[in-house]
Amino acid sequence: MKFLKSLFGFGPDPREELVPLYTAIVAEARDPVWYAEGGVPDTLDGRFDMVAAILSLALLRIDAEGDAGRASSALLTEVFIDDMEGQVRQLGIGDVVVGKHLGKMVAAMGGRLSVYRDAIDDAPALEAALVRNLWRGEPGPEAKPAFVAERLRAIAAGLKATSWSAVLAGRLR
Repeated sequence: MKFLKSLFGFGPDPREELVPLYTAIVAEARDPVWYAEGGVPDTLDGRFDMVAAILSLALLRIDAEGDAGRASSALLTEVFIDDMEGQVRQLGIGDVVVGKHLGKMVAAMGGRLSVYRDAIDDAPALEAALVRNLWRGEPGPEAKPAFVAERLRAIAAGLKATSWSAVLAGRLR
């Protein structure tokens, strides 16, 4: 019976296990504190960048699980892509160019993951990365990269100290 379920796609979607974590990531990224106190631009780009930053931290935590985390990392990325596809379509982007937009978003996400992996334990490097990514290299007077970096480091530390099952359940700290 298992064979038939897998053959005809009647089994549960393995991404469902990652939905609580992704929901927590998005909720954290939408926390008004990032925008009001951290000076992150409250725009589509700013919100995407916050989701990407916190998703990067979650993916780094998943990487710490080694081989056991590989599938979860891929599945969480798929959940992110599905969400971004829905967001792009809600903006009225047509079918012809949705793939192009998603490709750019996934590439941006990959770049941020790489940068945050290297910078999370180095406050000046993390702040410089945030200036490049959140403020496109031109932080205005409202920008507070040190504040944002401190909060991101706190999330990273919380994820590191949290059990795998609690992370999957959506606990970021």
